[in-house]
Amino acid sequence: MKQLTFCALLVSSFAYSQTRIYVAPSGNDTQAGTLTAPVATLEKALDKVRTAPHAEVQIYLRQGIYYLTKTIHIDPQRIGSKRLLIRAYRDERVELNGGRKITGRWQKNGEHIWTTTVTGDSFGQLVINGQKQNLARYPNYDSTARIFHGTASDALSEERIQRWKNPEGGYVHALHSHEWGSFHYRIKGKVDGKLISEGGWQNNRPSEMHPKYRFVENIIEELDSPGEWFYDKTTHTLSVIPGQGTNLETARIEVSGLQSLLDLRGTPEVPLRGVQIQGIRLVNAERTFMEPYEPLLRSDWMLYRGAAVYLENTENCQLADCELSNLGGNAILVSRHNRNTSVKGCHIHHIGATAIGFVGDTSAVRSPAFRYEWFVPYEKMDLQPGPKNDRYPAQCNAEDNLIHHIGEIEKQATAIEISMTSDITVRHNTIYQTPRAGINIGDGTWGGHLLEFNDVFDTVLETGDHGAFNSWGRDRFWHPNRKTMDSLVASHPELIKLDAQKTIVIRNNRFRCDHGWDIDLDDGSSNYHIYNNVLLNGGLKFREGFYRTAENNVILNNSFHPHVWFKNNEDVFRKNIVTRPYAPIRINYWSKELDNNLFPDQEALLKAQQNGTDAHSRFGDPHFLNPKQGDYRVAKNSPALALGFQNFSMNGFGVQTARLRSLTRSPKLPLLLQPTVEKEQAETMWLGIKVRDIRGAGDRSAYGLPDELGILVVEIPQGDQPVTSGLQKGDVIRTVNGTTVATVSQLVAIQSQLHYLKALPIGVIRNQQLINITLDKP
Repeated sequence: MKQLTFCALLVSSFAYSQTRIYVAPSGNDTQAGTLTAPVATLEKALDKVRTAPHAEVQIYLRQGIYYLTKTIHIDPQRIGSKRLLIRAYRDERVELNGGRKITGRWQKNGEHIWTTTVTGDSFGQLVINGQKQNLARYPNYDSTARIFHGTASDALSEERIQRWKNPEGGYVHALHSHEWGSFHYRIKGKVDGKLISEGGWQNNRPSEMHPKYRFVENIIEELDSPGEWFYDKTTHTLSVIPGQGTNLETARIEVSGLQSLLDLRGTPEVPLRGVQIQGIRLVNAERTFMEPYEPLLRSDWMLYRGAAVYLENTENCQLADCELSNLGGNAILVSRHNRNTSVKGCHIHHIGATAIGFVGDTSAVRSPAFRYEWFVPYEKMDLQPGPKNDRYPAQCNAEDNLIHHIGEIEKQATAIEISMTSDITVRHNTIYQTPRAGINIGDGTWGGHLLEFNDVFDTVLETGDHGAFNSWGRDRFWHPNRKTMDSLVASHPELIKLDAQKTIVIRNNRFRCDHGWDIDLDDGSSNYHIYNNVLLNGGLKFREGFYRTAENNVILNNSFHPHVWFKNNEDVFRKNIVTRPYAPIRINYWSKELDNNLFPDQEALLKAQQNGTDAHSRFGDPHFLNPKQGDYRVAKNSPALALGFQNFSMNGFGVQTARLRSLTRSPKLPLLLQPTVEKEQAETMWLGIKVRDIRGAGDRSAYGLPDELGILVVEIPQGDQPVTSGLQKGDVIRTVNGTTVATVSQLVAIQSQLHYLKALPIGVIRNQQLINITLDKP
């Protein structure tokens, strides 16, 4: 018996033995890498891994800042088959810095500007004492401004451009004209007072830049405010207007350098396995908004396939308990083939683009289309279900992460992006201060995701027509012309789940969006089960799609928004608590089941029942237990319980680690409003056509508008009337004879001023595109 015990101890000791390598800023790369004789660089420590005597190698970094001169590459060729842990020693503060430290003699140049010489590559970020500074810009940085921290419609005016002697190397940043993300341009010079630029490839829905929401930066003439800087790469001169109390001679000054700090990459034949990065701070990566981008299928997204931490062809790798900050592009990208990759317990903040992306390769998609308006004809379509290869992330997770202040430069960005993937788990994350969605699913390929116990709020802060959670589902059945798509899915319903194979589950989350929907299932999103969620403000939207079930959700100060549904869509909405009437738009067909829901009052219930839904639903006070403290469970006397509603926990939202909970904040809880029934907006006749003004975010989303302005064509009377030529029900009139019209009253006024015209040129938005039509006046 003793011999068996001794043998077991030997086996256990062998199985858990490891090699330890130590790194310290005070070390020397000629040393052995022990605790008393550490090496100086992570590069040197990694060189020792492959020949280490044990199967597991642990690299411990001692406290300090490690300025990286090149991206740290970890691959099977370098480390062999070793299991590798890289972590801070005993929770010491360790920083991997993608920039370099600037030391030099500062000279005052004028009243406010200080200059020094900086050799080497140019850079896009300057950090002083840990605080990112503002590249010289117009308008100046305004912490209270909603978009880009300040925009101006005259940012590209002729008068301003004339002030710029040589703007080459400057940048123009602008929102999409529909506020669907952003565009970015590099100025190459000016000719005859006009800028020559390149760019605009960062969004997959091409448009003009927004006429108002734009700004320029990296132009020397705009260096005029404390906290601004400019670098002249020709003379190697760095110019800074320091903030109040900043002494440049004693400050720690850093500039960005590397786009990627860590690159974990195997090959399709030999994946990188078992690498863990833990407890390290990663900062100061270069901006990437002018790098080449690729479309993510037909979603609105373009992607730069790179990040401060990049993983490809990995298995069982993890980034844990790290802090990622002051990064110019994406923070973490789990790209192409990855299995069981985990991002856990990280604090990710002040990021130029997306925080965490799980993004597959388009080669794995059957019959892919890459623009909203593109379509692969049915006779040429690959009709096999599922992926073509394994070049996509699967069984990966993002858990217990605190993510905020992301998308600081690129506005088509999100805390967690999921595209061309399978079985991704997003659990217990706290997400806020985002320009667009907090969590975004870009397509239906291939489903199986689980989103649970997340706390997502302060979202869609700088864009429009979106949600705290947003999805698209422009899969193989999608066609930009609705009539064509209706015919296609009626004839070939098997197309619907060729990509959206597995159900996506969204449960036990708390969402809040004040500029859109709390949950926004857009453009064809299909195969979802949504339950046990608290929606604090924006409500739940189901645009056209199939096989969605929403049940047992609490929807506060809002309701259910069904938009432009398919016939026989198999949708279900049941056992939910809504606090406003339903808000349907362009609904010609209702779904499989809308019933057993609790409405705020009788009028809201009767309004739903007039559409043939909610035969068994009821109305009344839900009797929330403690809404002022965010407890929306209901009391025993609640009428919701009789309808089948079941209470669920209100305590588990967001991060759970004590360290992260001490840093986070919570959403603003709503003051519950009294029930109201929205009045239908008046419709009127114009040239024999029934029209009305566009109303609110619902119309904006349903009709694909850039804003909440325009005139909706409600009905065109039967008969061959000349005025109806080319006009269709559901068109939104935006211009008359080249003049923008926002309301019916403006339409009538402008049309009366054009009485001399025999034909009336109008611009309408149809199928989310602007087209021009000429109406023959009666």
